[in-house]
Amino acid sequence: MNTKNIAGISLAVMGAGFAATLALPDSIWTELAKGGFEAGLVGGFADWFAVTALFRHPMGIPIPHTSLLLRNRDKIVNALVSAMENELLNKESISAKLKKLQLLRLAATGATRLLARRDVRIALLDYAQKLIARTEPERLVPHIRPILASFVRQAELREPLARAADAVIDGRYDERAFDYLLNEAQNWVRKPGTQYLLGRLALDKLNEAQVGGFLGFAVQAFAGFMNEDKLGGLLQHMIVTALEDLGKDDNVYRHSIVMEIRERMHALADNEELHARWKAWAENAVAGETFERFAVGRLNEAKEWLIGWTETEKRNGGKAVFRAYRALRRFIDRDPAMIEAWESNLRDYATRLVEQNHYRIGRLVKENVDRMDDKTLVAMLERKVGKDLQWIRVNGALCGFVIGLVLTALQIAW
Repeated sequence: MNTKNIAGISLAVMGAGFAATLALPDSIWTELAKGGFEAGLVGGFADWFAVTALFRHPMGIPIPHTSLLLRNRDKIVNALVSAMENELLNKESISAKLKKLQLLRLAATGATRLLARRDVRIALLDYAQKLIARTEPERLVPHIRPILASFVRQAELREPLARAADAVIDGRYDERAFDYLLNEAQNWVRKPGTQYLLGRLALDKLNEAQVGGFLGFAVQAFAGFMNEDKLGGLLQHMIVTALEDLGKDDNVYRHSIVMEIRERMHALADNEELHARWKAWAENAVAGETFERFAVGRLNEAKEWLIGWTETEKRNGGKAVFRAYRALRRFIDRDPAMIEAWESNLRDYATRLVEQNHYRIGRLVKENVDRMDDKTLVAMLERKVGKDLQWIRVNGALCGFVIGLVLTALQIAW
């Protein structure tokens, strides 16, 4: 039964009981009952008046010092806001509570529980797939271009080039590249057509040579005894032999050439002018249409691959999502100092956020209360505390009845 109805029934019982005693013949018991019901009626009515006066004017009559909540609405709201800000949810208590929390570990634990569920993993993959499908590579390129251009402008090439040169030398990749070139050169020189080409080029240069005197006579005589095949064969043999000698590790000339290559590689790391030209070329390339076509093509390929991958993973229950998360957790857990630093930064950020926005708690309460009209506010308060207040009325009627019995009994006995 509604408490409000119980309070009304208790008052009605007292009134009906008092009215009934008026019709009963005079006796001690009638006097006792009459005194009890009379006091209960007065007590219940007085408490009804007091409770009603908190929320509205009793019986609609503007009696002084009634409708207390509405008359003191601003005071009550301000007191509520002050209590929220300074006592219930003050900055110090919130900050102290935040400092005791392991926010990152709590988040990690929650994420582990969520990702352990198949439906959550599939939902994440489905959301990711839809997001990827809506992505337009043509719109991404204008955002990627300035990032790459800025990276190119700010890139420091000296140290990476020096490390690259050291790595090439340590792995003897320079010698391997040199041997590859020697091998390719030998293959080309040994071709049958190369012999004639070498002879033809050599004879042409001999005929063009402007040499006088005995030396000129000797050159012309030598050229007269040679043809393309003979001279080409001679040159072919000489070049092949020289290339074979350069391929041997103990060859002095090979050592000199390799050392020269290494010096040139190290010189690249210190050549600021060359670095500037490379940067300018790269920046122009990024700004050109060729790069845009290349980037759009690669992004479309990546988009199609990611859509296919997410579809496959959805059929597999999203196991890759959990594996990736677990690998990330293992990687992070290997460095407790890093975790503690992140925890500290996160707590500091949360504390600053509370300090900067704490005033919004009171403002939010006040704004919500101010949006309510008087009727709505009274109805809300009655729903929250009306039950207990109605019991005051019931208790007032019962206590008045008992006190009335006692007082009447004392009057009779006196």
